[in-house]
Amino acid sequence: MKPKLHHPTTILIASFALLMFLVAAAPRPTTEQQHVAHNQVIVPEEDRFTPFSQTIRAGDSVLWINMDTDDHTVVSDDAFNTAGNRGVDVVLKGTDNNGGKPGTLALHFNHPGTFVYYCRFHSHLDADHQPAAPGPEGGIQNADGNFGTPMMGIITVLPGD
Repeated sequence: MKPKLHHPTTILIASFALLMFLVAAAPRPTTEQQHVAHNQVIVPEEDRFTPFSQTIRAGDSVLWINMDTDDHTVVSDDAFNTAGNRGVDVVLKGTDNNGGKPGTLALHFNHPGTFVYYCRFHSHLDADHQPAAPGPEGGIQNADGNFGTPMMGIITVLPGD
């Protein structure tokens, strides 16, 4: 028996199949998604940022979380910053001064570059704008006379995806 290609039901099914194919194959309008990242810098229960350095993409954000009981700061070292967020000087409250909760700071990075930062309670900038340990005035010295390393970090921002 020959198929009836001109039968109304056959034409309707073929038309519907063609329409579904065209809809599936049609280009979709693109919507730019905001790149959501879960990048964190933790201040553990000691005077340091961890990780010391991290690499992110333009469009990402970084969240600093102070898990220490003491207050710390995030201060931008603007002599070296090329990734924006210049002039940052924010206190991250410690759990003792924040109702038992960690203090936080979120920064968004829109373009590639570097973001160098330090804690002004545990570092200062030397003559070359390098974070240095606090030293005799306000520094904690060990038995060997060492004032430790400065509390600082760096974020490298690569071009976005």
